[in-house]
Amino acid sequence: MDTIQIKDKTFTISIPEESILKEIDRVAADINRDLKDKNPLFLSVLNGAFMFSSDLMKRITIPCEISFVKLASYEGVLSTGKVKEVIGLNQDITDRTVVIVEDIVDSGYTMQRLLETLGTRNPKEILICSLLVKPENIKVDLDIKYACIPIPNDFIVGYGLDYDGYGRNLNSIYTIIDK
Repeated sequence: MDTIQIKDKTFTISIPEESILKEIDRVAADINRDLKDKNPLFLSVLNGAFMFSSDLMKRITIPCEISFVKLASYEGVLSTGKVKEVIGLNQDITDRTVVIVEDIVDSGYTMQRLLETLGTRNPKEILICSLLVKPENIKVDLDIKYACIPIPNDFIVGYGLDYDGYGRNLNSIYTIIDK
């Protein structure tokens, strides 16, 4: 399936599942090496990171925990620039190594807000792990320690990312070809 239709938009495959999984293998190996003695708490950002988190956690071999938070900043194909926390973290992260697991860092505003929120809970350190990063579109200073795949500033769907709620179930990542 090279081209797909979701609602009123057409998308073409840009990152096949095999390439995604290869990069997740690489990042998981780095995390396993770097955090082997830290008992990290992985914090998966819903909804988009659910597939990435699942595949990443299958490859993590060190002692760890996972929890979930839900933030929203998108409407349709555009980031609103406004972030609202929908479901919060109910776990004590004092003196913990926290690894934020995100589907995509676009403008960086969502990540900045999450870092600020988590920082008030006294973690030992907060690390960012993102499946996708749009380096040309980042508007804030972020240290993304574990980035799988840099992508151009295009709208994408699949592998957890959606267009108005649709397309999250696709195994590969697709780029919009008509706006």
